[in-house]
Amino acid sequence: MPRDLRYNHRMYKLVLFDLDGTLTQSEFGILASAKYALSKMGIYEADEKKLKRFIGPPLYVSFSEFYGLNGAAGEEAVRLYREVYEKEEYKNAPVYEGIPDALLALKDAGASLMVVTSKPQEMAERVVEHVGLKRFFDAIVGPGREMLSPSKTVLIQRALALSGARKEEAVMVGDRKFDIEGAKGAGIASVGVLYGYGSREELEAAGADFFADKPEQIKKFIL
Repeated sequence: MPRDLRYNHRMYKLVLFDLDGTLTQSEFGILASAKYALSKMGIYEADEKKLKRFIGPPLYVSFSEFYGLNGAAGEEAVRLYREVYEKEEYKNAPVYEGIPDALLALKDAGASLMVVTSKPQEMAERVVEHVGLKRFFDAIVGPGREMLSPSKTVLIQRALALSGARKEEAVMVGDRKFDIEGAKGAGIASVGVLYGYGSREELEAAGADFFADKPEQIKKFIL
């Protein structure tokens, strides 16, 4: 069973954060870009709930699993998405209230912070810098653009190797099952945040160790 944050007594030395839905409320730019790409592929999606499925998994996986765009069609959909997103829409992702305070408290306490995301690393770096959070992070770990279906477990393992931290010293913070499953695969603890885009049921099923209703709880839990 998942544990409540207030029962944790460990100070984690390495805190890994997902980006979309954990640090930033990224639905605005992502949904606009996905809708554009789909329309160019002849698919007109007006259901916002369905479009929100794009938040979390790799782009190619979303186009493939949700709309049957495989192979060359899937790659073209990804290209069209990035055509819009990387021009302006990546800026349309405000930081969640309380995140800067939580990150500052963790840094002041001596924790090492990294972003681990399925978004291409180059793009993630642009987003983090644009929203003013770059100063908090020691590294941003993401896949190369050529990787259509990156593994969150592999990305977390890369972050561990970069930091030199032991598995028991690290924790992954994220809002979707991909973050929790990635943490499980890498053998580290995980916090499922409930203010993002994944439901409590999704995070419980994935095996989240702890839950946080808001950024302030993440800070209290780690410290």
